Amino acid sequence: MLVFGPVSWPGLVIVGAVAAFVYSLRLETEVRSDGIYFKMWPLHRSFRRITWSEIDQYEARTYRHLREFGGWGIRWAPGKRAYNVSGNRGVWIQRTNASGVLVGSQHADDFVTAIDEVSTN
Repeated sequence: MLVFGPVSWPGLVIVGAVAAFVYSLRLETEVRSDGIYFKMWPLHRSFRRITWSEIDQYEARTYRHLREFGGWGIRWAPGKRAYNVSGNRGVWIQRTNASGVLVGSQHADDFVTAIDEVSTN
């Protein structure tokens, strides 16, 4: 209270609700026979798909979330989009239409290995 002054109950409720929402964010990824699926729960109710024919190249990489995308979450920048919830590792997917997608993953190398195994079959 010395720093911020009096604190109101509605303000605390709003801060608590925002903190609970941020804490609940989850990025789910799946590599299936027809493409890469991902969803950012609770923002996406169903999976988003990138088909194998849309993918030009992909690689595991380290990125700078603040500098490249402006933070975590679903982020847009010219010609690219990022889906990440924490960390600084992910899989960069360059699509054939020239736009790129970064899917955050704490196990980016395993993610790429799974893509290699499924996409070559």
